[in-house]
Amino acid sequence: MLTVYGCPNTRSSRVLWTLEEAGAEYEYVAVDLRAGGGRQPEYLALNAGGKVPTLVDGELVLTESAAICTYLGDRFPAAGLTAPVGSPERAHCDQWCYFALSELEQPLWTLAKHTFALPEQRRVPAVLDTARWEFAVAAKVLAAGLGPREFIAGDRLMVADILIAHTLAWARACKLPLEHDNLTAYAARLLARPAWVRVRERERAQIENAAKS
Repeated sequence: MLTVYGCPNTRSSRVLWTLEEAGAEYEYVAVDLRAGGGRQPEYLALNAGGKVPTLVDGELVLTESAAICTYLGDRFPAAGLTAPVGSPERAHCDQWCYFALSELEQPLWTLAKHTFALPEQRRVPAVLDTARWEFAVAAKVLAAGLGPREFIAGDRLMVADILIAHTLAWARACKLPLEHDNLTAYAARLLARPAWVRVRERERAQIENAAKS
């Protein structure tokens, strides 16, 4: 049985989305980061960074959301979430996965860090405008790469789409405009998929249950 350690509204959401798209059975273990769950010794033994997500598959312990999503795509090939290693389609999928992490997501993480994630004394408000500008630059590149296609790297949903769409959902939460009609339509289309809706429902229920306890 696959086990995912995660927390709502984090990068673990994209791992759950991948599992839901694959129709995989898995166990979900909530890690309450706000309450210090990531710093508990038993969790640090799995993930030395104390972050989420973490995937456990038998003897394999894997961290880093993009690595986990790609592994799951390969583990459940019938879902079509990855392409064969060495194929042009796989190369393009990998290209956009790396773009999502290094270009599209990083300005949003900078905004998050310097708004609430870092200790207050470590925040630098002056970088926020630059981060917003960086996101707009990355979004322009993404819009050009997507063009009129339905998916970023092929004729079907793949892991790169999940990483990108989750990042665009993050941009929405930050109230950043996408500024490109094809990106707006792409985000709306992917974020309406039943697998993502199920993930969001699970996370909302988890947040509500935590508030009651």
